Amino acid sequence: MAIVLTVLSGVLFAGIQLGRSGLLSNPSAKVTEWGGHLEQQRLEIANARRDIQERLDALTSRVGQMNAHVIRLDALGRRLTEMANLDKGEFNFDSEPAVGGPEGLVESATVAAPEITAMLDNLTNQIRDRERQLSVLESMISTRNLSRQVVPDGRPVLKGWISSHFGYRADPFTGRNAYHRGIDFAGPAGSQVVAVAAGVVTYSKDRFGYGRTVEINHGNGYVTRYAHNQKALVQVGDTVQKGQPIALMGSTGRSTGPHLHFEVLKQGRAVDPMTFVRR
Repeated sequence: MAIVLTVLSGVLFAGIQLGRSGLLSNPSAKVTEWGGHLEQQRLEIANARRDIQERLDALTSRVGQMNAHVIRLDALGRRLTEMANLDKGEFNFDSEPAVGGPEGLVESATVAAPEITAMLDNLTNQIRDRERQLSVLESMISTRNLSRQVVPDGRPVLKGWISSHFGYRADPFTGRNAYHRGIDFAGPAGSQVVAVAAGVVTYSKDRFGYGRTVEINHGNGYVTRYAHNQKALVQVGDTVQKGQPIALMGSTGRSTGPHLHFEVLKQGRAVDPMTFVRR
């Protein structure tokens, strides 16, 4: 009996304590409280998913911008390859460069989101740096090509042969020793006379002894003179390119027949045109 009474007393005491704690007296309140905790956790999960999606959208946008940079770099690289006459097999911008190495062989290696962002930032900076370097290289190549275009180079006629050289010779009219300031190209009347370099026309009319004359200023102290023309095809102020027809061969002025008198002046002094024709 004493044992039974002790057990019953314990059960009664436990029931009283449970009743005081509210677990038995108000179970719906506890269920409501637990439901509130679950709802809060659900909202936290939704916010976390939204934050992750925003980060993924930002990374996608960054990748798109980097792809645009790569496309521009590839186009610039192709243009530089053509401008510099480089071997296309050496600089092929249509395929990925061959790379490799064992440093990436790490088992169970993972990359965290902050590390991906840092990698993208570093790659973007590298692309921008390469873009600036390629732009400087393009400017240097363009300047080099421009310098080549404005230096006299090549023959001023498409048809004809050299009938008189630079320097002292017997004058064709008097027979006396005289200084010839250019070289003569004999050829068919009406054949084209072309500019040997790019420049601006500074003279296009008759000149005493020279007949119908065209002069072109190429900058850097270079001027070329084309004399005895039948007809001038350019006017003063015209910009001409290398190889552009500027006159038709004739026999105007002090001339014995159809030919072109060609002079090259450096800083106002006549120099031997053969130095430039032989280029």
